[in-house]
Amino acid sequence: MSHSIACRRVGIVAAAVLLFTTFSACTPKEKAAGDSTSASASALQVALVTSGPVSDQGWNGGAYNGLLAIRDSLGAKISNIQSKTPAEYDENFRQYGAQNYTIVFGHGFEFQDAAVRVAPQFPKTIYIVTSGRVVAPNVAGVGFAFEQASYQAGVLAGAMTKSNVIGMIAGAEIPPVKTSFAAFERGAKSVNPKVRLLTSYIGNWDDVSAGKELALTQIGQGADMIFQNADAAGLGVFQAAKEKKVLVFGANANQNSIAPEVVIASVVIDLPRAFLMIAREVKAGGFHGRLFDLGVSKDVVRLEINPAFTSRIPAGTLATIDSIGAALKAGTFHTLDDLLAGSDTAIKAKP
Repeated sequence: MSHSIACRRVGIVAAAVLLFTTFSACTPKEKAAGDSTSASASALQVALVTSGPVSDQGWNGGAYNGLLAIRDSLGAKISNIQSKTPAEYDENFRQYGAQNYTIVFGHGFEFQDAAVRVAPQFPKTIYIVTSGRVVAPNVAGVGFAFEQASYQAGVLAGAMTKSNVIGMIAGAEIPPVKTSFAAFERGAKSVNPKVRLLTSYIGNWDDVSAGKELALTQIGQGADMIFQNADAAGLGVFQAAKEKKVLVFGANANQNSIAPEVVIASVVIDLPRAFLMIAREVKAGGFHGRLFDLGVSKDVVRLEINPAFTSRIPAGTLATIDSIGAALKAGTFHTLDDLLAGSDTAIKAKP
């Protein structure tokens, strides 16, 4: 992952003044910066805190696009900053709360504890934790049901593999990733009981070289398809897939165009849609702390097949994937129920 987006200058002459007045917390010691827009005061101020840079073309990039969508659709003043350690998570949450930001998105499961610690200090700021399960009066967790489209991706992989060996690579072994991997494996085995799954965790989300090496290792063990969920490190998986001419899945954003010759499909989270839904609720005054469940039924999660591969996928497989998608949208597909047992239980923040 590259560095986070620097504080943008609105004008060469006014740059120093704008950086100081709109986001005084953007200091060199934070090793990150904010992006603020709208010189005049805005009723809605929205911040995004990520653990990786928004240039990853995936998880963090999608969140930044969501922030831009809030700016463009709701006229909000926005800011974003990259935080690399738990101490920085707390610090940045406090800075935005102290500056009276309306909404602060902590983008990722890892921001849960910081939200629980900091939110009570700033009751007028709403903290949203994506892939989180925390709830308080001014805190909400957002579950994306990524496992739903991951199951569909597994069906596709199980039908298309020739070696019957499929790899799975992620940045870290966190609950949302483990659930999606379990769903992917179940989908693959539902159409191909002979398939064998290899699972590897990089240990971080930004080491492109490590992502490539793990992918090459799995390919060396016979994998001819890889399901990756590794943010910027996933770019290394794409590199390995291109070199060895194996198929790979994109994750979190539509990554079909990153390596169109090998990316067969992407499990997409429509983060701009999700962020806008939440921001509109806050702006309308209807927000209350709870869990947001945003999956296929809400048109937030979906499997997007690379059009270049459509003709190579058996018609029966496409029909099966479409049928599962329709059942997921209608709420009648229950194959994943046991994987999700207890996952809708909120973690209540202490007052």
